[in-house]
Amino acid sequence: MKNTIFTGAGVAIVTPMNEDGSINFEQFGKNIDFQIENGTDAIIVCGTTGESSTMTDEEHLECIRFCVERTAKRVPVIAGTGSNDTKYAIELSQKAEELGADGLLIVTPYYNKTSQRGLVAHFTAIADAVNIPIILYNIPGRTGVNIAIDTFKKLGQHKNIVAVKEAGGNISFVAKLIAECGDLLDIYSGNDDQIVPLMALGGKGVISVLSNVMPKETHMIAQYCLDNNCAEAAKLQAKLLKFINNLFIEVNPIPVKEAMNIMGMNGGVCRMPLYPMAEENIKIMKDSMVELGLVK
Repeated sequence: MKNTIFTGAGVAIVTPMNEDGSINFEQFGKNIDFQIENGTDAIIVCGTTGESSTMTDEEHLECIRFCVERTAKRVPVIAGTGSNDTKYAIELSQKAEELGADGLLIVTPYYNKTSQRGLVAHFTAIADAVNIPIILYNIPGRTGVNIAIDTFKKLGQHKNIVAVKEAGGNISFVAKLIAECGDLLDIYSGNDDQIVPLMALGGKGVISVLSNVMPKETHMIAQYCLDNNCAEAAKLQAKLLKFINNLFIEVNPIPVKEAMNIMGMNGGVCRMPLYPMAEENIKIMKDSMVELGLVK
């Protein structure tokens, strides 16, 4: 078994934006501290939730640098450096390593897609070019590409490819993935509503959107599972399920930023083409937050 980057709940952290769309680094630092102080086990920066797809190269690297320095080795920092251009993903990954990232999150190529053979070549080329561990990110609903079990098996042979963020939503697929590749790859849930079933099957944790607003509770769901107390984990997950679902009532990260703003955490705005949340959906989400005592 390869070295595990983290166990428990890693936050897919938002990038707070000012009204003009610039990055609010002062608030970003406060959010990082809030996460660590409330039990988050790792910080995943510049992922989907961090809106990396709308960042310039300079902004992307500055967010990674800032997060690494602010975290100061208190928890691992995993940098999103995936792309549908292999050469660019390599360059970004190498720069993230130079900046001190503890690991990389690499999404499958999107839009231009590729074959399963192409996935092996793409991820292998990136893994060959760095010396830090890689988490593969499988999210076919966004990318249109699903990593097959046999492809995971091949990629798991590489010393630098150590884990998978699995966000396909198919627990039967997860069960097969863990059964056939669990000795090669750590598995993290990419869906907050599936933490318990995935970890009950042997997963190591979650890369979470929910953690942005409820880091302590998300950590506890995962920790209960790690402590072989899935009954308590299931109770807590069930309690939070309505709110979890409402965090995806519109495209992520629109709702989670709105939830942070409602709570006074200043998630800021989203960059276009992400658009402000519909008032009726804000009410639905806020009602579920009132039920949990997050707001009055």
